[in-house]
Amino acid sequence: MKDRFVVSRRRTGFGDCLWSLAAAWSYAQRTGRTLAVDWRGSCYVDEPLTNAFPVFFEPIQDIAGVSVICDDRINQLSFPGPFFPPWWNKPSIDCVYRPDEQIFRERDELRDLFEGEGDTEANTVVCDACLMWRCGEDAERQVFENIKPRLEIVSRIEAIYQEHFKGNSIIGVHVRHGNGEDIMEHAPYWADPEFSLQQICTAIHEAKALPHPKPVRVFLCTDSAQVLKKLLGVFPDLFTIPKRLLPHRAGPLHSEALGADGGFSALVEMYLLGRCDTVIRFPPTSAFSRYARLFVPRVVEFDLNNPSRLIVIDNLSRSPPAL
Repeated sequence: MKDRFVVSRRRTGFGDCLWSLAAAWSYAQRTGRTLAVDWRGSCYVDEPLTNAFPVFFEPIQDIAGVSVICDDRINQLSFPGPFFPPWWNKPSIDCVYRPDEQIFRERDELRDLFEGEGDTEANTVVCDACLMWRCGEDAERQVFENIKPRLEIVSRIEAIYQEHFKGNSIIGVHVRHGNGEDIMEHAPYWADPEFSLQQICTAIHEAKALPHPKPVRVFLCTDSAQVLKKLLGVFPDLFTIPKRLLPHRAGPLHSEALGADGGFSALVEMYLLGRCDTVIRFPPTSAFSRYARLFVPRVVEFDLNNPSRLIVIDNLSRSPPAL
C-alpha cells in the first residue's frame, strides 16, 4: 500500500492553525495516515517557502502514535495522488488561485468526510480550509499536550508569569476586534461597538465579583488600540504585554511585515491566557482563546446563540499541559 497522508495547510493565526491541525490529526489517526504540517506562507513569517511550524514549535515525530512531518522537508515532498478534495487533482499551475467560494466548498467537503464513518480512496487529503469545530475537544487537547513552543518562547512565558501572575488570581481577557479586517463569523458581536465594549466591561466586573483565593489582577490581550484605551479608562490597573498595535481600522495585527516577532508575541499571549484562573472570551468564536477555553479553570463567555447573555463554564478538572 502506498503511504497515505493528511496535509494540514494553514497561513492564518495560531488559533485557527492549531484547531485545524487537531481536526486533521483526528482524521489521520482514524485512517492510519501520516500527518504533514505545512504552514508555508504563514502570516508570521516573511519567507514564502519557510514552514512556520518549526520556527515556533519544537520538532516532533508523532502525535499520540500518528507520524508527523512538520519541518522544511515539506519543500522536497511530493505527495501521492489521487487527492481529496478533488480540486487538488488539477495540474499544479491551476491550483495556485483558489477563489473564496472554492475554499468554502472544500471546508464543507472536508467536514462531510471527517464526520462520516469511512475513508476516501485518495492517498492524500489536503486540509487547506478552516476546520474549527471539525473535531472533538479530546483531539484539541491531544495536540496541545504533544506540541511545545520553542524554548525561547517558553522562557518568555515563564518570566512574565513570575513577574505578574504568581501570587495573584488572574482574570485573562481576550478581545478579538479585527481593527478593520473581515472578521466573518465574529461580526455579529461587533454590530454595535459601544454596546460590545460595555458588555466586556460588565463581564470583567462580574468576573471580579466571583470568589477568588488571591488578590485579583486583570490581564488583557487584544488586537485593538481602541479596545485597550477603552478598558484602561475603566480598569486602570489592568496589565498587558507590550506590543505594537496598529492605528484604528488599519487591519489585522499580525502580518509578514512583523516577521517572527509577531508570532512570538502571539504565542506568549496565547499560552499565558491558558495559565489564568478565569478567562473572558469576546467573542467566543475566536480560535485564539481556544487553548484557554480548554484548560483554564473558569471561563466566562458570551452565548453563541445570544451574544448579550453571559455564561460561566467550570473546567475545574482541567489544567494546562506543562511546557
